[in-house]
Amino acid sequence: MTHRFLISIGVLIALPLASATLPLGGQTPASAAKPARTAKAYAPPRTRDGRPDLQGVWDYRTITPLERPAALGERQFFTDQEAANFEKEENRRQNRDLIDSAKGGVQYPPGGVVPYNEFWYDRGDKVTASRRTSLIVDPPDGRLPPRTADGQKRAEARAAAQRDDQYGRPKADSYEDRPLPERCILGFNAGPPMLPGAYNNNFQLFQTAGYVVIHTEMVHDARLVPLDGRPHGKIRQWLGDSRGRWEGDTLVIDTTNFLRETSLAGSSANMHLVERFTRVDADTLLYEFTVDDPSTWTKPWTAQLSMKKSQEPIFEYACHEGNYAMLSMLAGARAQDKAAEDAGKKD
Repeated sequence: MTHRFLISIGVLIALPLASATLPLGGQTPASAAKPARTAKAYAPPRTRDGRPDLQGVWDYRTITPLERPAALGERQFFTDQEAANFEKEENRRQNRDLIDSAKGGVQYPPGGVVPYNEFWYDRGDKVTASRRTSLIVDPPDGRLPPRTADGQKRAEARAAAQRDDQYGRPKADSYEDRPLPERCILGFNAGPPMLPGAYNNNFQLFQTAGYVVIHTEMVHDARLVPLDGRPHGKIRQWLGDSRGRWEGDTLVIDTTNFLRETSLAGSSANMHLVERFTRVDADTLLYEFTVDDPSTWTKPWTAQLSMKKSQEPIFEYACHEGNYAMLSMLAGARAQDKAAEDAGKKD
């Protein structure tokens, strides 16, 4: 992890899920904002059993946001110039915010120690190869569908539980109060589904005739996916219960039986996820997933991003073994409790 970050030092870039609000220069009519080229037919290399060879390390960092920024309206694609403007303005916005620690920046409160984390963050600084204005491709407006009443209620309850005192401090009565990524159970961006995050946006795919393995760099999760047509099991798991199949040259992975929410914000244990992996050229893997979670959203939605072949290996992510932050957070919360108790006695 450190090696990859060190060669990326100095590139302070935007969070993939952030929505840009700055105007874009040189915009063209929506009718002109279309892909510049049509993908040529590609014959992928084959494994011994004749399937497309998808193996290798794939990098999925990108500056393209999950949801389309409201300022872009119905525009589905950037032109080349618009893409360059978007990258320039978004990166500049992030850099400007990060420099002013008194003002705060993305994910940081005013007065926060901004440069420390930015030193090792490894986000993307480019839009995806397709030049889409959002990772979401359906609904056509590039936005998440409305939440159900239950989904909204759960979101509000989670927010209240995480900020449960008069100062708005995070709840930390127990390690169980903290999110799954903080507890090193799931990665922030490892999924499923996999979405770009602040760092470790890489996974390695292995294939045999009967299985595929998806090994994510974030929190070193590994999904072993059988391809033999067996039905889903009945045991709920953190990463869900995955089953794979081939549809032509596309690997399709169907996942159900989640134990609870994944790293996908708002998702529930009832989520049904379908992922599709298609190698479109020697260095590009097209990743598409559809989320059907009637407990959270009023209808299914689909996102798509291009992953680039990496020549670097997957690095160890030793989270739980050195998770001193959890001890510090709980100790800090106990210190706050004692200070409040002492102040009450004094009053």
